[in-house]
This record gives sequence, structure tokens and C-alpha cells, in this order.
Amino acid sequence: MIKLLEKLPPNECAKFLHRVVDGVCGRNPPRMKDYGNMWSLTEWLELLDGLSSFFRFAVGKKLSDEEVLESLGDLNSGHREVMLTCLKGRRDEIRHALLERTNAVSSAQLQDFDWQIKLALSSDKISSLQMALLNLNLDVKQDGVVKPVSIELNREELQTLISSLEAANKVVLQLK
Repeated sequence: MIKLLEKLPPNECAKFLHRVVDGVCGRNPPRMKDYGNMWSLTEWLELLDGLSSFFRFAVGKKLSDEEVLESLGDLNSGHREVMLTCLKGRRDEIRHALLERTNAVSSAQLQDFDWQIKLALSSDKISSLQMALLNLNLDVKQDGVVKPVSIELNREELQTLISSLEAANKVVLQLK
């Protein structure tokens, strides 16, 4: 629904887009009362959502200028250029806001860890068990307080944990 942007003259478009980026970055977004005569409420919401999503996508995927212009193909050339100029000028700011948003998912941080492998030979129920177990001790800092967390994992649970951590690392590397 970015096409709705064409209702705004290109000379006013830059100011509007910078206000949208302000909203993406956690500051004051544009207000409908300032632009209410151009769009209906539904169009306004669709436009803001579309523009915010576009800016987050373009920065998150590190789109080149050509890719940005290509993805804006349905807009007229004046509005495409204004969008590209705004994006180029505020790319670092948007990226920082995206990283902050990602970091805000959890305030906990891993401070230290220790591990031990144990071989359980038997239990009170099974006379011959022979199962390897990993004791993982984590020191997690949350709200300035370090809390110890202990986890005991079997082979399958450990493999699941490793896969999850590798996937998370892949996402972090893509954001850099």
C-alpha cells in the first residue's frame, strides 16, 4: 500500500518519510491530524504499516540502492527517489533501532558458563542405563543481578539446544 504515498506531493514527502522513520526508531511518528485530509483512517494505517515494514525490511536485508528502487517499482520516479534518499540518510539509525528492538526481547545476558559430562550407569528403576548426561551451569545477568541456572540434558536435548543456538547465531550474524 506504499502507492498511497503518491497522494502526497514529492516536496512534502521527504518530511513525512522522515517522521515515519522517527516512528520506526521509537520517536514521534507522523500524526494523522497533520495529514488527515489526504488519506482515510484505513489508508493512513495501511500506509504507515507499509512504509515502516519497508524501511525495516530494506535495512534488515541490506538491500542495495538498485534493489530498493526495484522493490518500489510501482511508485512514480519522484517518490522512489525521495524514499531512497530518506533510506540512505537514515539507514544506520534504522539499523540501530532494529538491533535495540531485538535486544529488548530479553534483558537477560549470559555472563559465564561451565559444563560437565556424566555417565549414568544405572538408576533405582533400571539396573543398566549407561546414558551420558550434560550438566550445564549458566550465570545469567538480569536486571543487574547474576542468577545461577543449572540444566541437565541428555544427548537429544543437547542437540536441540545446539541447533537453536546455531540458528540464533545465524540471525545475529545477518543483522551485523
